Amino acid sequence: MRTARFTLDPAFTTGEVNPRLFGSFVEHLGRCVYTGIFEPTHPTADPEGLRQDVLDLVRELGVTTLRYPGGNFVSGYRWEDSVGPVADRPRRLDLAWRSTETNRFGLAEYISFLKKVGPQAEPMMAINLGTRGVAEALELQEYANHPSGTALSDLRAAHGDKDPFGIKVWCLGNELDGPWQTGHKTAEEYGRIAAETARAMRQMDPSVELVACGSSSQSMPTFAEWEATVLAETYDLVDYISLHAYYEPQDGDLDSFLASAVDMESFIENVVATCDHVGARLKSQKKINLSFDEWNVWYTSRWHEIENSDARDWPEAPRLLEDNYSVLDAVVFGSLLIALLRHADRVTVACLAQLVNVIAPIMTEPGGPAWRQTTFFPFAQASRYGRGQVLDVRVDSPTYDTKKYGETDLLHATAVRAEDGTVTVFAVNRSRTEALPLEISLSGLALTQVTEHSVLADTDPDARNTLTDPDRVTPHPAKGTTLTDGTLTAVLEPLSWNTIRLA
Repeated sequence: MRTARFTLDPAFTTGEVNPRLFGSFVEHLGRCVYTGIFEPTHPTADPEGLRQDVLDLVRELGVTTLRYPGGNFVSGYRWEDSVGPVADRPRRLDLAWRSTETNRFGLAEYISFLKKVGPQAEPMMAINLGTRGVAEALELQEYANHPSGTALSDLRAAHGDKDPFGIKVWCLGNELDGPWQTGHKTAEEYGRIAAETARAMRQMDPSVELVACGSSSQSMPTFAEWEATVLAETYDLVDYISLHAYYEPQDGDLDSFLASAVDMESFIENVVATCDHVGARLKSQKKINLSFDEWNVWYTSRWHEIENSDARDWPEAPRLLEDNYSVLDAVVFGSLLIALLRHADRVTVACLAQLVNVIAPIMTEPGGPAWRQTTFFPFAQASRYGRGQVLDVRVDSPTYDTKKYGETDLLHATAVRAEDGTVTVFAVNRSRTEALPLEISLSGLALTQVTEHSVLADTDPDARNTLTDPDRVTPHPAKGTTLTDGTLTAVLEPLSWNTIRLA
């Protein structure tokens, strides 16, 4: 196969990586919370019921931000149900996932979980703008963030949390363009309530950072028109607009599935163009950044089979959306991470949906072990080594034909230069059958050695980690990668995710 090539030069950069790019998402859905992060009867549970084995894996994963409590769940969320003595909290029907919510895990437990993950993990709170509005948003903000001396801040203290939670980033609802959403709205309806809520929240605290709902996917019939209408109302009041995208093979078309990041990059660029058009029309110097606060590989066709059945009858913490990811899925997943990094100048928040059990990198068994899915490894490596300046990577690559995206590069890559001058290259070989020779020219970079070339690949593209074989798939070192006279040479295994570190 022809060699793929690109040049790295510190004079040509895309932007600085915001640590929030490595966020995740905890929703009251299936077993993400209950028997996921929270299981008081588990052998590893701490006095607050949090699973220590899961906390260890979350720290290893390198999560920086956790969006909570939804997702679709938030559009029926009553925040006051989730605070105070657990014994007094009401049980509610959750319309989003046709489950029963016990509220045993609530707002204070979420903040406690974040603190135990570590100081790098910050909250990202979603507000119910589906069935509720401005008044309830302000009540939640006062309860969570006001220091003391008011009814709701003093109530928080009475519940055992004297110090405010310090929630900086707030999502103004969730996917309200979607007919499946409780409280679904038109763009005009949503734009008005989002603007009213944002204005009121800024009166309480001008420093809050606010995320307006963008389209639930690029395929929505109102895409772009929705963003333009919403931003016309909210442009001067919000900091971000959201994007959500999930990918799975369609009709067995694996070649197009491997090129899913083509769609993700197009989605990002189209939203940026829409934001900047609205800004130009308003004669504003402000730039709206993007919060890609739901993204993943998700086999939605499997969910629709359950959704349309009669099997769901308001259970507690049912097994929903527990996709088991293969090596093929992990390579696509890694390519999506590359797409986010390649647009770090405007994508400054991103949340992998979700964290545990539900389309997640971490799986658990009630009363049993926790383990890493194949997708765990690309995220952990990107979070650890993808900090700094993203270098502008323009590949010269062999191509292949896809039904959905036409002619597509076999190589998908980016590179990040850390503050200490080291560089990490993240690269995917989309070929399912052939190794891909790679040559990288280093210009103006004082790099002399390859410190690591880690590969996630397997002779069986369907290999996956399971309860009975939790370490079936792990990264392994590559052979023969060299750096000589400013040129790196490597061979990328077929269907592989690669992390190459240079110093």
